Formats: sequence, C-alpha cells, structure tokens
Amino acid sequence: MIDAQDYAEFARFLADCCGLVLGENRQYLVASRLSRLLDELGYKRVEELLRALRQSNDPKLRARVIDAMMTNETSWFRDGYPFEILRQVVLPELEKRKKPIRIWSAACSSGQEPYSIAMTVAEWEASLPPKIATVSILATDLSESVLAEARAGIYDDLSIVRGLSPERLQRYFDKIDKGYRIKPDIQRRVRFQKFNLLESYTALGRFEVIFCRNVLIYFSAQTKRQILDGMARQMDSGGYLFVGASEAVTAYTDAFELFRTPYGSVMRRR
Repeated sequence: MIDAQDYAEFARFLADCCGLVLGENRQYLVASRLSRLLDELGYKRVEELLRALRQSNDPKLRARVIDAMMTNETSWFRDGYPFEILRQVVLPELEKRKKPIRIWSAACSSGQEPYSIAMTVAEWEASLPPKIATVSILATDLSESVLAEARAGIYDDLSIVRGLSPERLQRYFDKIDKGYRIKPDIQRRVRFQKFNLLESYTALGRFEVIFCRNVLIYFSAQTKRQILDGMARQMDSGGYLFVGASEAVTAYTDAFELFRTPYGSVMRRR
C-alpha cells in the first residue's frame, strides 16, 4: 500500500500536470493503474517509481506515468443522442451560416468519438440536398499511446462492437487479420494532435462545435471553470458544446445555456 505522504505527493503531481483529481483514499487505484508500468520498468513497489519520478526530469517517464493513470474509456456513438443532435439539428443549422464548420473532439482517447463524428458528418453530407459547408474535425488527447491507436484506426473484435451497428461496421471498416481498419475516407476527415486541456486553447483556433464528453468529471471545480471558459473563448455565439449527461456546465460558467431539441439537449454558446 502507498503511504499517505507518497500518495498526497503523487496526487499533487497529477493535478499540476493534467488537472486529474484523485480524491482521498484512492491508493488502490494508483497501484492498479501503475502495475503494468512497474513491471516494464523493473520496479517492485509503487514507491520506487514515485521516487524516480521525484528525482528525474525525464519528460518521457512523466508522460508514461500520466498515460497509465488516464481512464481512456470510450465507445462508438456513445449514448447515441449527441450524434443524432449533430446530424439532425446542429449541422443543418450551421450550414446556413455558409462558412466552414470546425469540430473539436477533446480528450478523444483511442478515436471512437471523432471517428463517430466523422461517420455522422459523412451520412449528413450524403443526404439530399447537396451540402455547401465544409467540415473539419480536430481530435486531441494528452496520451501519446491512445493517439497512436487512433491514428492507426485499427480496432480488435472486442472494441469494434461497442456501440457500432453491423451496417456501419460494413460501410466504414475493412476486415483485416488484427481486427478491423477504418476506411481511408473516414480516417482522413480527422486530424489528431496531442494537447493538454490545462494549456491555452488559442493556438487550436475557433470552433463551431466542441465535444468534451465525460471528461469534466475528473477535474476540480476550479479546473472545470478554466476548461469551460477556455472553450467558450474559442466559440462564437451560437456554437455548440456536447458534454456528458451527468456533467453540469451552468454550475461553473454562464457562457453556455441549455438548448433542447427533439433528440435531446446540448449546450449552446450565449
């Protein structure tokens, strides 16, 4: 078991580096998430890794520790309704503005969300009448390993079925020996980039739509405000923010309001 002092120091390290809040008495979680990394690096106890982390300025070690602690839980078309809102309400409304549409998938993990967005955009574009607006998708994450998976676009038999219909599997994927590879016309729609949500968002540019779903729950109230205000600054009035069903936005910022649609609710920039 990790002693209280080491645990507190490690919790501060995570909060400072990526904003992740561990909470109290989560030593078991730290030990579980770091167990594989301990084996790879030849450490027998978590304390040895924490000592190396304290004494080393090696950015690769810090990145690997952060990577091991991230949840990276995701699925295709998670919860369903956000993608219906995107296709049936948001994209048709934004097209009326007659300018390019930029979508950001924040904390994209291994790519299921941004690729689901890309499939939704492709299906919207295929509907009649012909579309005028061009749509680009930026997907970001702090973890280099999950970004590598996302860029490869290859998914095993277990992960491919989580939320993906047989029709979409056949339409958007090719069967390969290792599982399934997403088709190039969907893959090229998404640009992946490493990004820490605690950094300035200015260099990312402006967006009409942001997906930041089931992410805010891992941060402190202060960090939630920082993230939401930062995203609001990158959007014009009328932009759309998709968050998780249990994530309260208006409790931390007044920049967004709840917008109800026949398919569900989404936050909209005031």
